[in-house]
Amino acid sequence: MLRRFRNVIRLGPVRVGTASDQRGRVKHTAVCTAPRCDFSADYDTRAAAELAARTHRCPIR
Repeated sequence: MLRRFRNVIRLGPVRVGTASDQRGRVKHTAVCTAPRCDFSADYDTRAAAELAARTHRCPIR
């Protein structure tokens, strides 16, 4: 399913965006855009997603 993100910000290599899921609940997603980094997670609050974005460290491969 294609999600429409709104209120997208970038904190380093991580982007945080807000979208609604299939049931209409608001979810906040943090996704790392660095090459070969598979970090992405959904959070219930915007503050939690931004905290994850600020503290994320890409694994060294």
